[in-house]
Amino acid sequence: MSLLKKWFHDSRPDIWKQLSHELGGEYTKGTWKGGERLEVRHGEWILTLDTFVIPAGKVMIPMSRMRAPFVNADGLRMKLSREHVFTKVGKWLGMQDIQIGVPEFDKTFLIRSNDERKVREFLANEKLRALLLAEKDADLSVEDDEGWFGTKFPENTDELRMAWHGHEKNPARIERLFELFAEALDQMCRIGSAYERRPDVKL
Repeated sequence: MSLLKKWFHDSRPDIWKQLSHELGGEYTKGTWKGGERLEVRHGEWILTLDTFVIPAGKVMIPMSRMRAPFVNADGLRMKLSREHVFTKVGKWLGMQDIQIGVPEFDKTFLIRSNDERKVREFLANEKLRALLLAEKDADLSVEDDEGWFGTKFPENTDELRMAWHGHEKNPARIERLFELFAEALDQMCRIGSAYERRPDVKL
């Protein structure tokens, strides 16, 4: 490969293809209908990794995300965001900030939820907290559906979603993030907020 091609070559598709074999998943090449994706099965769920961009004035911010629809047993909503200038402003404007009593975690994350007891149970998992703290840029949330321009979900079906900056192509980090995401889904089941069955929806 010439030096010019190396500069402009995007190695992400090759890395995702290789990871699909190592993780027993499925890689789908991007088309005009949608971007590329890496899907990995965990229990009854399909964990989907893909990329998108956020417009910010004249700049497009590259993002990666991991998603999985699940059957929500109790209507839990939550969002775990790392502390930054906007979350600090949000606190001043009265945003709900749940403290779980673990100083390092409470200092690092802004935690919002419609059920304080459930989110405390969710984050009582020491392994899950450690995996979240190890990632310097990843927000985790339970969302109603894909929004105006995405998939509409059946009643009682919601989405666990994780997003971070950049179009991810670090294979070691991708594996860690799949582990984190799978542990989060398992913990949702342990606390009774998710049913361990396949939802009737495809992203």
